[in-house]
Amino acid sequence: MADQVLPSTLARAVIGPLVVLVVLTGCTTGTTADKATETQSVGSAFEHIHGLGADPLTGNTYAATHHGVWLLPTGMLPESYLAGAPRGTTDAPAQIGGRAQDAMGFTVAAPGILLTSGHPDPDEETELPLPNLGLESSIDGAETWTRLSLRGVTDLHDLDTVPLSAAVQDAETFRVYGYDSGAGTVSISDDSGMTWSSGAALPLRDLAADPTNPDRVFATTAEGLAVSTDAGRTFALVDGAPLLILIDAVGVEGGAGLVGVDPEGAIWRQDGASGIWVQTGATDGIPEALNVVDGATPWILVADARGIVASDDDGATWTTLVGVGT
Repeated sequence: MADQVLPSTLARAVIGPLVVLVVLTGCTTGTTADKATETQSVGSAFEHIHGLGADPLTGNTYAATHHGVWLLPTGMLPESYLAGAPRGTTDAPAQIGGRAQDAMGFTVAAPGILLTSGHPDPDEETELPLPNLGLESSIDGAETWTRLSLRGVTDLHDLDTVPLSAAVQDAETFRVYGYDSGAGTVSISDDSGMTWSSGAALPLRDLAADPTNPDRVFATTAEGLAVSTDAGRTFALVDGAPLLILIDAVGVEGGAGLVGVDPEGAIWRQDGASGIWVQTGATDGIPEALNVVDGATPWILVADARGIVASDDDGATWTTLVGVGT
């Protein structure tokens, strides 16, 4: 059950916890700092990790950072990670394509398709009305990016996608949910990111679309976990849910439900059948990013004080992919 909450009520709830979260995760929308002449180091690039994702088509795992999209090593993980996909192609973190854009929003939209939003690489063109990339897509593992929409207009801090029909899983057309950080509203696209409509105005930290219902999307807010059942137009608080800062949905193969992390770093798992929440593990400090890698054995990726880590038991134990100081 959910208590009905008007979007305007949620929008007024910019209280302490959310302000802290914005400070921890936000990057300025002003002029991008001058790019260092030397090759970007892993340590400095990973100081701000905005998103994580894994591609079941290529087997690659990605980190979206303040200095571009990076390929992550996963060879230390067992075959249950991205089962059936090719193994990752790197044994050390590597910046992809030599591009250092500030990838504020990032998601693996569908097998072989990446989406990102944020601010330009300092070496890129500077004539944009605002230093915002809008929405871009890549079909070659982040080597190159195609401009889709909202360039020079919008910086989408959160991105998630869902097929518009359960019968259509080839990603020819999918819904994109994004958080317009400038307007403070949820943005919705029903044509894979080409055109947009505005949804609810609310100060959220993270978005997660229900993979079984394109009209249902969850948002973490300072008042609690909120859910929309009308494609992001209105939201209501979810009864019985813990206060979460990051959230992702688990696919049907992995049992459905949600995974989230609270302000203390505790990992929570929602049972897909009963809706009951259970604390299952913990991160090291407040994480910057969380992603569920779907499969019969779902994996959780987290960026926290240790670096980037992975768990196949809902956060009870972790394997380090990239350690701090790597």
